Amino acid sequence: MIKSMTGFGRAEHTDSKRRFTVELKSVNHRYLDMTIKMPKKLNFFEAAIRNELKNYIQRGKVDVFITYEDFSDENVCIKYNRDIAAEYLKYLKEMSSEFDLECDVRVSTLSRFPEVFTMEEIDTDEDEIWAGLGDAVRQAAKMFVDSRIKEGENLKDDLIGKLDGMLEHVDYIEKRAPEVIENYKKSLKEKIHELMDDSKIDESRLMTEVTLFADKVCIDEEIVRLKSHIEATRAALIEGGSIGRKLDFIAQEMNREANTMLSKSNDLFTSDHAIALKTDIEKVREQIQNIE
Repeated sequence: MIKSMTGFGRAEHTDSKRRFTVELKSVNHRYLDMTIKMPKKLNFFEAAIRNELKNYIQRGKVDVFITYEDFSDENVCIKYNRDIAAEYLKYLKEMSSEFDLECDVRVSTLSRFPEVFTMEEIDTDEDEIWAGLGDAVRQAAKMFVDSRIKEGENLKDDLIGKLDGMLEHVDYIEKRAPEVIENYKKSLKEKIHELMDDSKIDESRLMTEVTLFADKVCIDEEIVRLKSHIEATRAALIEGGSIGRKLDFIAQEMNREANTMLSKSNDLFTSDHAIALKTDIEKVREQIQNIE
């Protein structure tokens, strides 16, 4: 099976304390380019998330979105800073004595002073958090891969159809090649008759000219290589796997052979099919860009 580089996956993991939501979406890219957006509280797990996702994804520009909700009432605690409160009270008493004022400090007043009471987040069990987060990441990745496989199968069917069309153009050009040479021979013979006023034609000279022309327009090697590239592409699509880069290279080679065939063409029908072949190759190459 083959995979498209376009995909989407979403999963949630919820327990009594937390909820994790993970979304993945991607477009085509030459390499694996992963961007992760998540709460700062989860930054510690970024490396683990990347390593987990690399088990499912080889290529593509992947955006990862993670949200986190904490339902626990025990995630923070209040800390009483006794030493700071004592310092405040000491200086308040000094002020009372120095300025001959009543020391009317109440607990409620002292408690409002900065840093007397502070909120502190309780250290959480990293393994416990990763158990939930990791599960959400894996479930989202599986859904993501499934969507890529489904799209990849559609790509494969479309590409095989295009390869069949390309092969028809190549077969036509191959069958047309002997006719092109024969038509050239006939046309050359007629021109010589006109110029020589029906005098006897030097058949050996005529055959030499035809042979030179045949060598000039010969595309046998290009046809053999093109057929080989088409079949190699078909075989790779059927075999599956991460074949995007391989197919992109083969498509470049097919385009090179088609260009050579078009440059050697001395026949309108051959040129038309060579142009149609180049158009199909370009369509195939565009589709290949979306294969992982």
